[in-house]
Amino acid sequence: MSELEAAEAGLSLAFHDKTLLLRALTHRSYINENPGFPLEDNERLEFLGDAVLDYVTAEYLYHHFPEMLEGQLTSLRAAVVRTETLARFALQVGLDRFIYLGRGEEDNGGRTRPAILCDCFEALAGALCLDQGLEASRTFITRLIGPTLEEILVSEADKDAKRRLQELSQKYVQVTPVYRTMEELGPDHAREFTIAAVINGQSYGVGTGRNKQAAAQAAAQAALIRLERETLEDRWIPDES
Repeated sequence: MSELEAAEAGLSLAFHDKTLLLRALTHRSYINENPGFPLEDNERLEFLGDAVLDYVTAEYLYHHFPEMLEGQLTSLRAAVVRTETLARFALQVGLDRFIYLGRGEEDNGGRTRPAILCDCFEALAGALCLDQGLEASRTFITRLIGPTLEEILVSEADKDAKRRLQELSQKYVQVTPVYRTMEELGPDHAREFTIAAVINGQSYGVGTGRNKQAAAQAAAQAALIRLERETLEDRWIPDES
């Protein structure tokens, strides 16, 4: 098995144009030490992949968090496409094993450097888009985005969303939010739940997740943003029925 075939097998990908994969895996340090190498390094593909990742992540957030405001969506996207997260994606798919590095960079621990891992992951996303179109890149990227977003939403910054929503709802509406499971999709090993945060019989936020806890947190965060906006603008009208 050739090195590129091993990379395809390890990454669970199959390229039509193998040179795109080779370019995606080639760091500039390798080119510097191997001037006769016939291809360029991965920096141009990295440029393309950066745009692909931004778009796919934004699209995913747009569809999965339909009631979130632009500012919250922007924050979540930034958390997904930052260097540390993309470097972790690279490690998750085993990309670090296949990067072509110069000997000096290799000896200095380049294979574990977040910047190199991030750049290579971006280049791979760009190469896959050129080779097979946006849908192939979307499939590859979104299977990594989902679990990471769940971690972000239940992190220290967001884990109190349900408590904060309950406090605001009781203060301004005098009712406690309830959470209703709207939909369950997928096989048992890859379930996706959609949950609504309901206040006074009205859906105030909808969230999805791989488990009910994550989906409820996402719903609470979306509902919290809407309720805070309405109370700030003094547009809340209690239900008197």
